[in-house]
Amino acid sequence: MRVITFGEIMLRLAPEGYSRFIQAASYGATYGGGEANVAVSLAGFGIDAAFVTKLPKHEIGQGAVNSLREFGVDTSLIVRGGERVGIYFLEKGASQRPSKVIYDRAHSAIAAASEADFDWDRVFTGSTWFHFTGITPALSDNAAAICMAACKAARSKGLTVSCDLNYRANLWTREKAGNVMGSLMEYVDICIANEEDAYDVFGIKASGSDVTSGKISHDGYKEVAAALIKRFNFKKTAITLRESFSANDNNWGAMLCTGDDCYFSRKYAVHIVDRVGGGDSFGAGLIYAALQGMPEQEGLEFAVAASCLKHTIEGDFNFVSTDEVKKLAAGNASGRVQR
Repeated sequence: MRVITFGEIMLRLAPEGYSRFIQAASYGATYGGGEANVAVSLAGFGIDAAFVTKLPKHEIGQGAVNSLREFGVDTSLIVRGGERVGIYFLEKGASQRPSKVIYDRAHSAIAAASEADFDWDRVFTGSTWFHFTGITPALSDNAAAICMAACKAARSKGLTVSCDLNYRANLWTREKAGNVMGSLMEYVDICIANEEDAYDVFGIKASGSDVTSGKISHDGYKEVAAALIKRFNFKKTAITLRESFSANDNNWGAMLCTGDDCYFSRKYAVHIVDRVGGGDSFGAGLIYAALQGMPEQEGLEFAVAASCLKHTIEGDFNFVSTDEVKKLAAGNASGRVQR
């Protein structure tokens, strides 16, 4: 079982603690990015996971490579070249003040990459699964074309293809996202979204829900999943359901639909340490569960428990073991000291 993920890994710069940008005298530096986060999670679960991207040959690019290699991700397929590593600045929210992200990723190595940089037949040799997100094709027209080439190659080789819609309004418009992602969905088997993505990208809205007030309608999201499956013929659609009461406190759960059958996870009351990468850890949990042949409800509970734990960990990456996830999924949610 070998999983290939493709996207951008960025340098993350964040003020210490809950300081605002205008207060910051120093920034903590780590690395992260949607598909890279998935690869790290899967490697931590014992899966053979490789991350594909393009990074400069200089020391900052090497730092990004090292950050993945440190946690067991195969970096041998990363293309080296280009001028810069994308950066994102993160200001962590608190109470009623939301978190804030500022991107500095224009003209990054992966955004400027070309289709000729990647030999997908070689990349996918011996692989089982391909995962990407809607962030990557949003980076540039070149990146969108590379995603399309990758999806076509993955389909021709019989890989399972998963995609997290991950709409980012700072990167492209809803109209362009709908057009580009709509064409890519033809090659996707499993679609992952949050409570807003389906509307932002494809105009499919859950009735009876209001994400700003924390109101989630199970029936409404069944309708969303059914509409996505009908439009794109997905084998499965998963939607994370976040009820946000403040920047620090959310309820967290998810649903998984396979045609006419829908499953809902238990709901966790999460006190957030760092929410970045929460959706990526959910996607990694779903992929792991599917590769292990878990029944749908069990697999969903595993994925939600994994992403619940990610909310307690600083940085983009999810540093948890399968044993920790399974214990939480089985109901051990007290947070008591383990000796």
